[in-house]
Parts: sequence; structure tokens; C-alpha cells
Amino acid sequence: MSIMRRVRDITVATLNERLEKAEDPVRLIDQFLWSTREEIIQAERLHQQYLGHSNHLKAQWLQAEQQKEKREQQALTALKAGEEQLARIALHEKATSEERSIQYRDLYEQSRQNTMDLEDQLREMRSEYQLVYDKREYYAARMESLRLQQRMNARYTEGSQGGIQPGSMFRRLEDRIGDMEMEAKSLHDLRRMGKEFISEAGNQVQSVIERELQQLKKKLEKEGWSS
Repeated sequence: MSIMRRVRDITVATLNERLEKAEDPVRLIDQFLWSTREEIIQAERLHQQYLGHSNHLKAQWLQAEQQKEKREQQALTALKAGEEQLARIALHEKATSEERSIQYRDLYEQSRQNTMDLEDQLREMRSEYQLVYDKREYYAARMESLRLQQRMNARYTEGSQGGIQPGSMFRRLEDRIGDMEMEAKSLHDLRRMGKEFISEAGNQVQSVIERELQQLKKKLEKEGWSS
């Protein structure tokens, strides 16, 4: 397993753990998607570099192969001409070209394998990105439903605690008018009782005055006064 693959596994595992504790999973998923997208971009750049490097190695390998075949033909030509020393030189250069061919071929095969591994990782990362993105849309829809539900619950709570409800509003109005009517009736009764008290008090005072007046008249009669 490559280092990049192990890093991706750790990242996904961490995401799963954090999602279980996240209050806003959509924001966490967005962060993960952004990070994954950056990794995909970097991997795509690396893939292009690997392709260019592999093509260069392949060209060097094929060039060494051609050089090897060319030196072999030169050695044959020298032998036919009786030039053994030139044939030896050509064969020495052929060996050198063959060694270079093997080296570049091995490097090319390694680079080609790395390129294929990177292509597999890119496919996996893109698939993972799409999967998480689809989950993001689902969780976003759930979070929006939750937010709307919370707003509806808050509105219901406000209405039940302090909002205006037609039934309770008219009951309170009825109680208030009833209190006002009771207050008005009480004041009316008090005023009526006050007038009766004053009238009764006036009659009592008049009676006392008349009684004293009669007493004064009797006193005057005794003294010889006549009306």
C-alpha cells in the first residue's frame, strides 16, 4: 500500500469519527471536500509529471537499443573488412549501450508502474470525492429540514408563551371589560350610598333644630312672650 493511500485511509477514518460528533456535518464535509479536491489537483499534476518522465525514460531506452543494434552491425562490418580492432571497439560500445538500455528500461518500467498506481489512486480519490459530495447534498437537505423544523418549533413556543392567540386574547378582553364594569358599578353604588347618607344626615339635623326651636318657644312663653 502506497504512502498516499495510507494517508487517504487515515483522512477518511478521521472524517467518520468527526462526523459522529459534529454539530454541523455539512461544514465539516465541505472542509473535507476542499482538502480532497486540493489533493486531487496535486495528484493530477504529479501524474502529468510522471507521464512526461516515463516518456523521457522510454525514449532513452529505445535510443540505447538502437545504439546497441547499430554497434553490432558496425562490428560485423569491421570483421568482414578484417578490422578486428574496430570490431572490438564497436562491441565495447555495444555493451555500453546495452547496459544503458537495461538501466533505462528498468527505470521506465518502474515509472510506468508508479504512473499506473497513481492513476488507480486518482480514480479512487475522484470516486471518493463524488461519494462524499453526494452525502454532502443529503446531509445539507437534512440540516435544512432541521433548521426549518427548529424555526417552526420556536414560532410555536413563542406563540404559546407570549404570542397573540385569538381565544386567549378575547378571554383577557372579556375579563378586563368585566373588571371595568364591576369598578363602575362599585363607584355608582358608593355615590348613591353617599347621597342617601347626606340626605339622612340632613333630616336628622333638621329634626334636632326643630326640637331646639320648640324648646326655645316654650322658654319664651314662660317668660311672658307671645308670638
